[in-house]
Amino acid sequence: MINSTFFIVGKHAVIEALKNKKRKILKIFLTEESKKNIHRENPKTNLLKNIKVHFKTKKELDKYSKNEGILHQGYVAEIEHLEKNDLKDFIKNKNNITFVCLDEVTDPRNIGSLIRSAASFNIDGLIVKERHFPSESKLMYKSASGCMEYLNIFEVSNINTTLKYLRDENFWVYGFEANGKKDFTEIKWNGNNILLFGSEGFGIKKHTNKYTDFSLKININKNIESLNISSSAAIVFHHINQQKNIS
Repeated sequence: MINSTFFIVGKHAVIEALKNKKRKILKIFLTEESKKNIHRENPKTNLLKNIKVHFKTKKELDKYSKNEGILHQGYVAEIEHLEKNDLKDFIKNKNNITFVCLDEVTDPRNIGSLIRSAASFNIDGLIVKERHFPSESKLMYKSASGCMEYLNIFEVSNINTTLKYLRDENFWVYGFEANGKKDFTEIKWNGNNILLFGSEGFGIKKHTNKYTDFSLKININKNIESLNISSSAAIVFHHINQQKNIS
């Protein structure tokens, strides 16, 4: 079976892909200056070894990102998808796992920013519905700033079925909503947990809510309606990471 390829753009997205030995890179398109930067910032490792490098001007590279309105910074790569993670295999013989799960969150910028925060604060993995995950989005890769290479992503066919399975495997499911019943900082974040976030427009679907054990909120200024999902997630991830480091 031939693995499909796609393009990513941006300095951090491309450089971290080059560092990931599990990531297959078919071609890389660089300006002369971006090539110098790669060698300058990674003097002990030749990241371009055995990679087909094509030199382009910034204007020539614009065609890879102009439709999305994002900056390529002189870095473009054609890559293959990583091998898909198996959720059941991952949780075997592991404890104190923290997953984040997205219920119909589809905006690539928000997902990329959330991935960046999740990787930064040692979240164990992201669970997404395969059909809603923009797996080849340049914007998502750019927003993740290279962190796509460092977070376990589990693409599943059905979120509700997955939550039910994980609850049977001793996971607690915490749904985050603006009108949640309890502040998330009151929870002792030990054991196996799933942090469930719904779409910004509709929140967690009613049917999916049946699979949550607790409804949580982030206390913010009462004059502010809500936080962006990636901002909310970053606050939660940081708090849980801090709590685990202390305990």
